[in-house]
Amino acid sequence: MMRPLIFPALLVAFSLVGQTPAGPAGQETPKAGAAQQPTALKLTLQGAIETSLKNNLQVQIAVETRDFTRAGLMIEQGAFDWNLTSSLSIGKVQDASRTQNFPGGPFTASETTTFARNFTLGSSKAFGWGGNLNLSYAPTYRFSKGTVNGGPETPFTSNPYDGSFSATYTQSLLRNFGRDASESRLIVARKSAQAADLNFQKAIIDLVASTETLYWDVVFAQRNLENKQQTLALAQKQLRENQIRVQVGTLAPIEVTSSEASVAQREQDIIAAEAQFANAKDALIRALYPSSERPASLEPADAPSIQPLDMNEAAAEKQALANRLELKTARLDLESKQALETAASNRTLPQLDAFATYNGNAASQIPSEGLTAVNKDLTKGAYPGYTVGLQFAMPIQNRAARGSQAQARANRRQSELALRDLELGITLEVRQAFRNLDASTKGVAAAEKTRIFREKDLEAEQKKFENGMSTNFLVLSKQNDLDIAKSSELQSRITYAKTVTALEKALGHLLEARKLEVK
Repeated sequence: MMRPLIFPALLVAFSLVGQTPAGPAGQETPKAGAAQQPTALKLTLQGAIETSLKNNLQVQIAVETRDFTRAGLMIEQGAFDWNLTSSLSIGKVQDASRTQNFPGGPFTASETTTFARNFTLGSSKAFGWGGNLNLSYAPTYRFSKGTVNGGPETPFTSNPYDGSFSATYTQSLLRNFGRDASESRLIVARKSAQAADLNFQKAIIDLVASTETLYWDVVFAQRNLENKQQTLALAQKQLRENQIRVQVGTLAPIEVTSSEASVAQREQDIIAAEAQFANAKDALIRALYPSSERPASLEPADAPSIQPLDMNEAAAEKQALANRLELKTARLDLESKQALETAASNRTLPQLDAFATYNGNAASQIPSEGLTAVNKDLTKGAYPGYTVGLQFAMPIQNRAARGSQAQARANRRQSELALRDLELGITLEVRQAFRNLDASTKGVAAAEKTRIFREKDLEAEQKKFENGMSTNFLVLSKQNDLDIAKSSELQSRITYAKTVTALEKALGHLLEARKLEVK
């Protein structure tokens, strides 16, 4: 009774052996002379990061923002620059007068012409401890001539050259005394410049993390498409085997319908996977080449690598609190608010300034001596003068200063609370990222085991089906289980890669891990 089945079984076996082998990933082998598609750009993860850093517009915006903040520091430093002032004037004044020495007496008429040349050179500087220095050098020339009662013109000035030098230093003793009060704006600007550098680095970190996420999305979409193509190839193979079995009479025709439905479902899955792959590539290309010439296509060259986690949770938290740029920026903000509060408290004090002035004068010089003799008197201190004193001022209620102090105190408290809240948030973020990575590592191992067992299960079910001990429905079910297992393993590997990025970002050493240096 077994003999009639031998011939149909041989036909099935020879038919299966004689099938055309499928190409890679289940695709049919291209025929000779067929048109080749343009080669896609092979792109590694490191290459994607470098390209993104070079071309991304957000990086350029961050650079300009950093430069803008640094310029603000230069503006505040300018408050303590030396200021040079000078003036030059040349004048001529004509005047006349008529006087009467006694009633009824004759009038005396005089006409005067005065020539004047004045030059002033000064310099001033504010110091960070609350002092101000003012210097002034002022040589002069003044000559007058005229007539009296229409007589001959005679000179009225015989010593036209004169000059003076003065130096005044003023020191605040209460309000605006010390660097904390006088340099508060400079301190804030310096902290802001440091924060701008940190924000620039954070923008780079965010961009690297975003690029890696887009890259792994492309890897997933590509591998998922390959899995779907392999699954289609298995379904097509099962369909062909069933059609042969139906022809030789070893399988009911109704079984072909379920195989055809499975092939149609796999083709539908491929359409969705192709669209997902195309969208993922477009997103990555858009991120890497926002304004420059874009490649027609790209192909990821790297795959996620699974490595054991060599760090405990406590060490991870400690490292994150020491390295995270957000915390460094928040601490700088708190230091700025503390400086502003100190300055605001100082402004509630009365104004008490001490000043000292030196005045150097020169003897009036005849024209033959000129400015040389004047400058000699000034440099030698021939005719010195000194003045010292105190200046005091105090608003009666001083409400403006006390209100500013209250505002500064509230801002400082707000920064302290924000820093504490940020520390708690980062600690939670590190814990979650650490545990997610541990779970992802275990998930990859479990998914790999599941996929291996599903492959063996399908292989066993196919052998049972070939020996007439199973059904087409069970074989298709096992194929579907294997497809799910492959997708789950791929997803777990991509999730692991993204979790590694998230943990390194949470720890604050993503740039170091990628061997990137921010300048």
